[in-house]
Order: sequence, then structure tokens, then C-alpha cells
Amino acid sequence: PGVRVHPDQPVYAMFTSGSTGVPKGVAVTHRNVADLAHQKMYTSGNHTRVLFHSPMAFDASTYEMWVPWLTGGTLVIAPAGHLDTTTYQQLITDHHITALWLTAGLFRLIAEEAPHTFTTVREVWAGGDVVPPEAVRRVMTHNPDITVVNGYGPTETTTFAATHHITHPYDHTGPLPIGEALDNHRLYVLDPALRLVPPGTPGELYIAGTGLAQGYLDRPSLTADRFVADPYGPPGTRMYRSGDLVRWNEHGSLEYLGRADQQVKLRGFRIEPGEIETVLAGYEGVGQAVVTVREDRPGDKR
Repeated sequence: PGVRVHPDQPVYAMFTSGSTGVPKGVAVTHRNVADLAHQKMYTSGNHTRVLFHSPMAFDASTYEMWVPWLTGGTLVIAPAGHLDTTTYQQLITDHHITALWLTAGLFRLIAEEAPHTFTTVREVWAGGDVVPPEAVRRVMTHNPDITVVNGYGPTETTTFAATHHITHPYDHTGPLPIGEALDNHRLYVLDPALRLVPPGTPGELYIAGTGLAQGYLDRPSLTADRFVADPYGPPGTRMYRSGDLVRWNEHGSLEYLGRADQQVKLRGFRIEPGEIETVLAGYEGVGQAVVTVREDRPGDKR
């Protein structure tokens, strides 16, 4: 009794890998989560039964939990433990799942081994890494009524900042765009002097809008470095420096080109190799350590 919750109070803190060896906690507010859940793209009726299978420490869980709960849908909780393609197929069929999120790697695996898994699914969201176009083509061939969504967004922007929706017939060639901004979001492609670059020119992606997190817990200098004043928005607003290199294509969608730093993505998780190198170098007998991601076949990073 008497407890008041303000929209700008943190609702959770989610930790991501830090380049200095210290993970950083991203403080996400009630307003951020409400903004995500009430996007117009969730009013189509496609998210009435959403599968909740992501770890709570992974920001996809924000979508899986709060979108159905705040829009009158049903949350179907996957059993604990390892889930293989057969288990996913059974869960989706038995519980009539209409929407779910998959990491790019898991999406590729299901597309290769069991593309008919999505018989009841209206929208399958994939991201966290580059989504293979051939996997999208295979899924849509076996499920012509499905919509595949390439979802992009750092934890600092509350799960998603841009989306690219793909419907049948699928005739796209080349890498998938990461798409256009969500409602109440602004996407800027800037040069090192924070000037807007023309379409087709690579630049760093800056993200602004109501999905922007409060900052990093107890890390004011890091917050000031990554969350900077937005010179193109209303007075007093901020934008997040993503570290992702992108460009606008001829259709007005963003294309992902890579990282401006050493950060890597592995199964949807952001990893700073420097954090692992710091831990390894702390062991007796280790003078230097180098961490790299191995990709023995396209899309299979280890």
C-alpha cells in the first residue's frame, strides 16, 4: 500500500558484455517496456499465443513476456532444459503458437532440419545476428502464409529498434535489411562528426526515441559516452551510439554492414572478446590471451 511506480523508474536491469572486462547493467524503465508492447505491429492479432523460451537474462524475453501480457494474448512457457527441433515442433503444434522469437542461428537450424515446424505460426521473428536469406526462403517455401520478421535492436533500446517484415512471395536477393524504425523511434546514420550521411554511404547507427534505456547502472561515465545528446531531436533528448555500421538502401531500409569495434554476436548474445581475454589473463601462467569467433560453416559461429 502506498507504493507508487513512475513510468521512468527501472523495471529491470539486464547485463551485457563489457569491453573492459566488467559487464554493464542496462537499466530499462516501465515506459520503455510499455512502448515496446504497444507498437502498432502487435495489433494484427498475430501475437495471441507467444512462446516464452528465452532466458530471462536475454532481452528477447522482454518481447516474449510483455507483448502478450499487455495486449491480451497468452504466454506459453516452454519446459526447462534443452530444446531441440523436435521439441519446438511439438510445442508449436500442441499449443497453437502464433508468434515466436528465434536467434538467427536457431532459425537457420530449424529451417534446415524441420522447416514445416511453423504450421500454426503467423509471425516468426529472428535476429540477434545476421539472418541467412536462404533460411528465410526455405521457411517461406514450406509455410507460404507466414511472415518472417528480421528484428534488430540492442538491449539499450529495449529489444527492438528496427524491423523488416518479409511476406510471400519471397524474391529478395542479398543480405536482409534490418529495416525501418519502430513507432516513436528515430534512426540516424552518422559520420564521426555526427553529421547525417547520404543514402548508400556507410556510417554508424545512432538510435533515439522512447525505447531508449535509462543508461548503465552505476556507470555514469560509460552512460555519458554511449547515450549522447540528440542534435536532430527535440531539446533535451538523447540518442544511443550503437557501434553498428549501416547504410540506407534505395528502398529506405537500413542494411547492416558490421561492427565499428571488436564486439561480436554469438547465438544472439553480445560478447566483448576483451572481457574474456581479461579473465583468461588473470590466471597464473597466462601471459597473453586472444579470443576469436570461429565460423566453420556459414551461420554456425562458435
